[in-house]
Amino acid sequence: MKSNGSRPDCLLIPFMTPSRAFLSINNMKKANFATGLPTLLAVSLVITLCLGGTGTTQTQISPQEKRAGQIDLSDNIEIGTVVPANGPLADMGQAVKSVLAAAFTEANLQGGINERHLELKVIETGETPASTRVNIERLLKNEKIFAFVGAFIAGAEAEITSLMREQEVPLVGPLTLNPQSGVPLNRHVFYLLSGNPGQARALVSFVSNRSDARRPTIAVLYSSGQLNDKVVEAIKEESRKENLNTPPVYEYQVGSFDPSTMVSQLKEINPGSVFFVGRSEDLNPFLTHCEKVGWFPQILLQAGGAGSDIFAAPVGFQGKLLVTMPSSPADVTGPTTQEFQALVEKYKLPAKHRAAQISAYAAAKILIEGLKKAGLNLTRERLIQMLETFNEYQTGLTPNITYGPNRRIGAMGAYVVMIDLKEKTFVPASGWISVN
Repeated sequence: MKSNGSRPDCLLIPFMTPSRAFLSINNMKKANFATGLPTLLAVSLVITLCLGGTGTTQTQISPQEKRAGQIDLSDNIEIGTVVPANGPLADMGQAVKSVLAAAFTEANLQGGINERHLELKVIETGETPASTRVNIERLLKNEKIFAFVGAFIAGAEAEITSLMREQEVPLVGPLTLNPQSGVPLNRHVFYLLSGNPGQARALVSFVSNRSDARRPTIAVLYSSGQLNDKVVEAIKEESRKENLNTPPVYEYQVGSFDPSTMVSQLKEINPGSVFFVGRSEDLNPFLTHCEKVGWFPQILLQAGGAGSDIFAAPVGFQGKLLVTMPSSPADVTGPTTQEFQALVEKYKLPAKHRAAQISAYAAAKILIEGLKKAGLNLTRERLIQMLETFNEYQTGLTPNITYGPNRRIGAMGAYVVMIDLKEKTFVPASGWISVN
């Protein structure tokens, strides 16, 4: 179904009585990592929908909680999501919608949420962040949306997260590389992973604490932009936390990158590491010019910061290219692969955009567990409180998820991998690196 932007697509998921009615990382071989990096989610992981029931108790509902979204026992639980429907991301939007619908159908087939069934309602992104916000406002006005899950908010983070706060509507697992984790805390939005700023912190921490490293020196080369600006600030803050010198920053404008000039300026100060926070297409020209002057510093990258052509980098950088990954094959549990593959086959999920599907599915799993824990007297505030109790919750596709009254990023940190230019693959360089 296609929405006109003012009327949401409505996917009514059938309810039935309870009945017991693979995804691998792209091109992963054995312990090696994916070669595909430039997607919204750089690592595609295996996932499972674990719908084990939890005990519920009857408790009194305060007037404040009633105003905060209590629903009648006879009602469906209406859950919204936001997807791109036009342009290059339209297929991804369809894939996310499909996997959420499948997840809700499976939950309903297993008894629903305390004998209520889930109903998915979908609204499209607009042409601008402001118009996306207007679309969501219209959905909230016209429908009884209890919460949102797996919503695509990339590029409109400020507009959408502020709306969730104003309307007091929970949002679980939004698709974004830029979690809004500032002060004051937005208690209504629960992210899965750290995003680029958090991963940058993990990489600085890794470099600082390597046993074979002297006091490291880091410089930053970056193309200006809202997201990259936040990454640079995270690098500076983590460097201060690790008692490192404040990294000098070399900025360039998109479309005007001069690798020769940048290499000359950086080589003059000769840092041990260069944190590259620029466009992936600018990376190899930079590395090539480094080779021309015989300079091979350690290069620090984030997932998405390098394309598949990174394996054509000069061999002098062998062992010196480090990349963050938000997840690892070690996070994947055995039964997860079979269960997700069964879901893919049963519901004929789109073959493309598996990484986005995985993120949305993980968000659905967390939401469903939170709804079950919230019990029969379900309110938005009760859901938020139950999500805050998640401690090392295993999704089967991500690092363990922990939330709390002052924490809204479930897995705060990253893994670090090294690019093996000879074997053209990724080699794990660290375990999970937690950051605060």
